[in-house]
Order: sequence, then C-alpha cells, then structure tokens
Amino acid sequence: MSRGTDRPEVDITRDAFLGGRITLMQPRGGYRAGADSVMLAAAVPARSGEAVLELGCGTGAALLCLGARVPDLRLTGVELQPGYADLARRNAALNHIPAEVVEADLRALPPDLKRPFDHVLFNPPYYDRRHSVPVSDPGRETAFGGETVLADWIDAAARRLRRRGTATLILRIERVPEALVAMEGRLGSLALLPLASRGGRPPERAILRGVKLGRAAFRLHPPLVLHEGARHEGDREDYCAFVKDILRNGRELPI
Repeated sequence: MSRGTDRPEVDITRDAFLGGRITLMQPRGGYRAGADSVMLAAAVPARSGEAVLELGCGTGAALLCLGARVPDLRLTGVELQPGYADLARRNAALNHIPAEVVEADLRALPPDLKRPFDHVLFNPPYYDRRHSVPVSDPGRETAFGGETVLADWIDAAARRLRRRGTATLILRIERVPEALVAMEGRLGSLALLPLASRGGRPPERAILRGVKLGRAAFRLHPPLVLHEGARHEGDREDYCAFVKDILRNGRELPI
C-alpha cells in the first residue's frame, strides 16, 4: 500500500467475501478489492497440493478466495506496496489460510521466488496511463495505472510457470490485444472469456488464460453476463444465479 496504507487502524474496514467465508481488511480510502478478484480466483484451475503465485496480490483477496475454494494449496503472493503486503499477511492469518506474501517488484523477483509454480494469477492495472488520467491516492493509482507495463506482468508469469502450468488474468477488454501480443511465443492454448455487465451490452472486461507450452487453438467463449435485467433496478443485488454462486459460494468458473 506504500504510503497510502501506513495509516491508523480506523482507516481499515473489514469486508466479507464468499458469503462471509473470507474476511478482508482493506484501506477505507485506497484500492479496494471487489467482484473481479473473486471471479479471477474462481477461474484458476488449481487442485489440492499445487503451488500458486499471485502477482500484485494487494490485500490478498484473490489469493485467499482461491485458498478457501481449494484446500491445501501452496500459496504465494507478491506485492510491491508495503502497506498492502502487510495487510495481505494479516488477512491470511485472520482467515487461517497459510500464504507467503513477499514484498517485491515483479520485474525483479527475489531468488527464492524463482521456482516453478503450477498456476500464476494476476489482476494487472486496468488502464494504460498513456491514454488515461492518474488518480491521487498512491495505492489506487498503482492498482489502476502503475508503471509496470502489461508485457512485464505476462513475462513474469511465464517465467515462473512450470511446463503445462496456467497463467490467468482479468483485464479490461481494450487491453486484450496487448495481452495476446505479449503472450505470443510464451503461452499457448489461449482461452478468452469476455465479461458483460448486462445482456446486449459490449463486454467491458475479460478473463484470459494461457498454458505454458500449450498448443491448442485459441478459444473465444461467449460473454458471461454478470447481471440480470437491462438495467439496475433500485438498491438491490442483481447478479445472475451462476455469478452469484461464484461470488457467494466459491463456485469454480471453468474456462
């Protein structure tokens, strides 16, 4: 969280994920994890006993949601900002999910992290700051913009994967071409699941998965529609039943 979360405890909230199975301490005014982190965790095809690495783990939302869904994983998170890394460690302890959290730049991982993982997941900054405006809070800016280019995230993931390991990320739809270019020659068997907020609307985000040394043809899935109805009606939750099962019950999202 860098300077952004070296703050008094009154600035920290406790938020429920997976219907209360996970409690997450988050900065009240900084970057706050939400449904995207849960959807990302649901899309990782991990099985008990495997090693998982999250790049840019923030306060640990995706990593811990994955750990709640799949028991006995060897979980490791990398986080650049000290305050967020500290909260991720505290959140792992709070939820009784063993996880190693390393404070590091993904472009220069420490030697003990240069080992193979079965799965790597990441939620890179949504915006390319060459074409967007930064925000003032340092924690939110690192999450939304940041200075590490998307190709570096994908390079770090590909380097850490063992043969046939998977890299899974969630990103804005306009950054998909950039990601596909960066994956060329590094990851194969690519599968893309667009996420649309409502039926009839163009997707705004997507989940993308690649396999190290994968050779299967590219697969484009039909968009997953997150909400019921043509528009939001009043102050109530309107996720479709399948998405609600993911967000509340920890259902897997097969891709």
